[in-house]
Amino acid sequence: MIQSLSPILNSGLLNDHTGVLAFNAMQTFLIAAQFKGESETPTPYSKFAQGLPKDEKKRVSSRNGMLLIYVPASMVGLLFVLSSSAYSTPAALMCFIHFLKRDLEVLFLHKYSGTVELGVSQFIGFFYAFITFMICLVSRSEVDPQVLQLGQALFSIGILGNFYHHYLLASLRKNGSAVETKKYHAPTGGLFEFVAAPHYLFEVIGWLGIAFVSGDMTAFLNFGTMTAYLSARSKNQNDWNRKKFDEKEWPSSRKNLVPFIY
Repeated sequence: MIQSLSPILNSGLLNDHTGVLAFNAMQTFLIAAQFKGESETPTPYSKFAQGLPKDEKKRVSSRNGMLLIYVPASMVGLLFVLSSSAYSTPAALMCFIHFLKRDLEVLFLHKYSGTVELGVSQFIGFFYAFITFMICLVSRSEVDPQVLQLGQALFSIGILGNFYHHYLLASLRKNGSAVETKKYHAPTGGLFEFVAAPHYLFEVIGWLGIAFVSGDMTAFLNFGTMTAYLSARSKNQNDWNRKKFDEKEWPSSRKNLVPFIY
């Protein structure tokens, strides 16, 4: 399976940067459009899919839907990591670790209820797999030691902070899902005391670490795309919390993503 990458990685097409530049242009457009689009029409998964009409489109369990989102990207990262070529880079390893962590959280940490539209999971899964492929493709195999240390520090902070706040969220569903118990609890602890989505903040920090280690514009534009997307997602989360909880449970002064700022 690893050898099947060789014709792609060694093709003349990859030596022509036209395709990469075209992808960078698309990323730039996404950064400009992502915040507005996600703010107005949230991607219909997790709690933002609840209350939507269940149409005739094929649906899968939320857990399986999330695996469809994350597993393809982790497999792409693994293929690059195991490659004997120059494409087995520090950035490729970080991409693999990022999505492997998400796979494990889906399997062993998070508690799910309900279903998600199959097409939504497939689309997001394809996007994550493709962006992982592009980052792994263009990233540098040799990184300045100081830049590498900075990137590794940011990535580690992002991974650990994201996991900790995912753990806090999962702890809210100790006895089954929140939907089953008909009771939502305002998250507390960590940076939840300051923002609605600290797990998103740490995910953004992790992507910034990957960008520094990658050393390519593709990874920095991906950081911009993820920042725009998760900024809008955090705003939607904060708006949802303010409607769901009273002022004592969820103060209206609480920010969306960055403590005291946004």
